[in-house]
Amino acid sequence: MRTGLAEELRRLDGASYGRYKSLTGTWRMPGFTLEVVRGQADPFAPPARVAVHVPAERAGFPGELRNCPVRRRALAGYLARQAADAAARTPVHVDCGRQEVLDRASCRIGDGRGGEEPGAVTVRMGVELLGRGRRIDGRAAEDVLCRLLPRLVERALCYASLDAAEVRRFVDTVEDADALRRALEPLGLVAFVADGAVLPRRSGVDERPLTGPGVVPFASPDAFRVAVDLPNAGRVTGMGVPEGVTLIVGGGFHGKSTLLRALEAGVWDHVPDDGRELTVSRTDTVKIRAEDGRRIERVDVHAFVSHLPSGADTADFSTDNASGSTSQAASLVEAVEAGARTLLIDEDTAATNLMIRDARMQALVAKDREPLTPFVDLARSLHRDHGVSTVLVMGGSGDYMDVADHVLMMDAYRPSDVTARARELARVPTGRKAEADAFPAVTHRRPAPASVDSLVRGRSRVRARGTDALAFGEEQVDVRAVEQIPDRGYVTGIGFAMELLVRRGHLDGKRTLAEALDLLDRELAGGAVELLAVYDDDCAVPRRHEVAAALNRLRSLRVNR
Repeated sequence: MRTGLAEELRRLDGASYGRYKSLTGTWRMPGFTLEVVRGQADPFAPPARVAVHVPAERAGFPGELRNCPVRRRALAGYLARQAADAAARTPVHVDCGRQEVLDRASCRIGDGRGGEEPGAVTVRMGVELLGRGRRIDGRAAEDVLCRLLPRLVERALCYASLDAAEVRRFVDTVEDADALRRALEPLGLVAFVADGAVLPRRSGVDERPLTGPGVVPFASPDAFRVAVDLPNAGRVTGMGVPEGVTLIVGGGFHGKSTLLRALEAGVWDHVPDDGRELTVSRTDTVKIRAEDGRRIERVDVHAFVSHLPSGADTADFSTDNASGSTSQAASLVEAVEAGARTLLIDEDTAATNLMIRDARMQALVAKDREPLTPFVDLARSLHRDHGVSTVLVMGGSGDYMDVADHVLMMDAYRPSDVTARARELARVPTGRKAEADAFPAVTHRRPAPASVDSLVRGRSRVRARGTDALAFGEEQVDVRAVEQIPDRGYVTGIGFAMELLVRRGHLDGKRTLAEALDLLDRELAGGAVELLAVYDDDCAVPRRHEVAAALNRLRSLRVNR
């Protein structure tokens, strides 16, 4: 271990900028160690990567705050936010995400595995090493590394300096959400929204809860209300969304899509006071939408598309420029292939011709001239035959009343149970005839590993472009329509996971995609540390569903059947 970092920085003052790389290694600091993982090549290069390691005795966090994986993840999420706040408006950046509490590379609480000290705190961060032109500014760098970082450690990473009640509340909140999510399947539910939840967000770019006198707290209809006992909050009540086909109806601007977006985000835990702390969905919940122009590679969409004028085989369908209907059909099949057991669909972002075909249109366009089979005729079979539930926002077609198990109406953000009334209306004949009654088994594909190549001139290239795109090797993967992506670090994690599938041999051309994702899940069960075994950058551990979605949008992808 190296010592004398301050003296070394003074010695480097005025040297060429590239000499910053000589700092790589581990330095002894007052009460912690500083690891310089990667230097900064020049003033315009990405910031240096450093890690602060605080021993358990100095950090001082009680055992009950870190005695299981979910509480360690929560504590790490809290500390990352504290470190980010302490580093605000400085050359130091700590990835802490937004409202979601994810397993991130930026902070880890030691669990004793691999020789690490239980209770030790590691925070990884980017540091802009300062210079004068292309010369090292040793004094400025000394101020950042030898004064700012020790203050950050003392103020943000030591239990004695923090609000103990606030720390415990954060950890307890995350543990309760995790316990609630685990309780869903035994209760026959796909989601839960607590009474008193605040679902509207401030804006399309601000995920914090809406505030003000017009905000309507959520209150479950009696018919949907369930009670669940949680480890910290005790008994909570709220709306349980049952398995099967659930229809959300109501007038425009009354909260239908807001509720669906809350369920979409319910696959993650949230920070206290988010309003959705106890709004949870099963981890295998996937939002589906239409996506004009996406690529499709050998997906069996014949359940939705019986034939095409071009003569293309819809049971083995590929295209570089999908329509809205074919893209949605492929995305749904791909989601089920990857293990989705709950689908969320909003009519606002769905392909209308894949969702409905009413009696008048059936009379006008004969079935032998219409290749599309609407989802309304397949939703029941998806649940009955494959165990896949659907929660659907639909304000424009009453035909879905025929197949819905439960119907929920949103009126000025207040939900009510209208299932009985919907069933009465469904008894009135419309003249519509069902065009299918069975969803076929999903055909599993085997990705060719050579087509998932992250290398550019022999070097790995995995980089997030915000939340819209992923640079992966020579390709740009468009993920704008993959709606369950919370932040940039999550996109980076998706890219790392894709590369890991190939590096570890999980994608070998023989395993199905689902089998490879099973292996990835087991590998990432230890959290971001498994990604950090290969990479050191800001990233969050992604779900298998977003990894699969990105793979399926990789234009170089080739698969075997």
